[in-house]
Amino acid sequence: MGGTTPVLWSSDLDVQWRVLLDLLLALVLCTVIGIERELAAKSAGLRTHALVGVGSAAFMLISKYGFDDLVALEHISLDPSRVAAQIVSGIGFIGGGLIFVRRDAVRGLTTAATVWVAAAVGTAAGAGLPLLAVAGTVVHYLITRGFRPLSRALSRSSSGPRPLHVTYVDGRGVLREVLTACTERGFAVAGMTVDREDPGDGDGRPGSAAVTLSLVGPGPLPPLTGELAEIPGVLGVRVIADEGEEATD
Repeated sequence: MGGTTPVLWSSDLDVQWRVLLDLLLALVLCTVIGIERELAAKSAGLRTHALVGVGSAAFMLISKYGFDDLVALEHISLDPSRVAAQIVSGIGFIGGGLIFVRRDAVRGLTTAATVWVAAAVGTAAGAGLPLLAVAGTVVHYLITRGFRPLSRALSRSSSGPRPLHVTYVDGRGVLREVLTACTERGFAVAGMTVDREDPGDGDGRPGSAAVTLSLVGPGPLPPLTGELAEIPGVLGVRVIADEGEEATD
């Protein structure tokens, strides 16, 4: 071996405290991101985003400082960026579990994206880039909260089909009235999917059904939803947002 003595245990307290500070920064920032998702009542909320951020920061810190004893040896070279690349791949599995399809509508895309952002913020904090980590958190709030008015404006001016979910009492001609109300307001029905949720029973209790309408028209949907909700037999009306999550997101 050469004259370099391997460092078996880091005794640099400054480095140790720097590691803890970076980890704490990741915890604070990803907790802030998780609070926004928790307030929106999403499946991946406060704890998920905080754990993802802290875990990403910990892996990055291990990549930076965990192999000092090996770097001191001759003929040893390491690439810290490999761990960061594996963080990106690993978060893909978590994000994939948050996305699901129901009645031709994709849901969970925004929540999966915020988990991905939380991992990026944690990785930036662990890499010693606090300004980038803070900027990523600020941009998250700018997009998830500040872009909503712009998204609604674009949705109103869009000529593409917009999904509307209606739950109603089955067997009473309610669906016919719903379709009539839609066409009277200038909307064309580009597609329709009907599911019978409750078949009822033999004692006269009516069943319920749900229909997802793909509406095409220049007008806004909220006035239409209010009109549909007042139709006798309509149990609920919900607009499905373009990104696959609830319109109230």
